[in-house]
Amino acid sequence: MTQSVSFRITRTAEDVAETLNALSQRLIKLENRLESLELQLERQSSEVNTMPAEEMERLDGVDRLLTDCKDLLLRSEPQWVDPPSSVMSSEQDLAA
Repeated sequence: MTQSVSFRITRTAEDVAETLNALSQRLIKLENRLESLELQLERQSSEVNTMPAEEMERLDGVDRLLTDCKDLLLRSEPQWVDPPSSVMSSEQDLAA
């Protein structure tokens, strides 16, 4: 009976060792894949951040134009809006 117990323990230890080895191999593959994905993400991130100089100049020009338009709109008095007094008199006419 001692021999069969010893065989079972040895067999179980071998199974555990094989499982541990398989898990270790899988872990190594996953670590390599993670490293590859991180490098790919880093590369894509750096490509997005490096915008061509021409495009940056164009965007700066658009930004300046928008700022100029905004300044013009703020400085000019809108002509398409009725003066407040006519609005008040229209409201008074409606109330009467």
